[in-house]
Amino acid sequence: MQRDDAQHTSWEGTLVRFQIQVPCHRQESELRSLQEWLRNEPATGSATVSLGGQPSPPGSMGQLFDVLELVTGNGWSAASFVLSVLTWQQTRPRPVQVVIRRGSVEISLAEGSEEQVRAVVAALEQGDDTPGLTS
Repeated sequence: MQRDDAQHTSWEGTLVRFQIQVPCHRQESELRSLQEWLRNEPATGSATVSLGGQPSPPGSMGQLFDVLELVTGNGWSAASFVLSVLTWQQTRPRPVQVVIRRGSVEISLAEGSEEQVRAVVAALEQGDDTPGLTS
């Protein structure tokens, strides 16, 4: 089976870290849904997907989860990841914006047009893994 490297770029031999946010009032439940989705998707099932966030303010109960942290490596495809996220977005009862961060690169995935998907994949492939914005 031949690979079309323009469409199936991977980061073989390196670990790639992403942060994913869903900025909305039901943020934590949407992140949990996306976490479960990504864990069950064949294209992203080998990635480590965990909830992260900031400690709760004093006097409140539990931690506030406001980000998904995804770590992956060997043979992983940015295009497959973006398509998995788009497919999850289509299952939501209301439109959901997803913000993906890799190092200092931060991009928003909202509409899912072919042009936007190409731009998001290109940005993720060129992103660096130096510490960027944190939640």
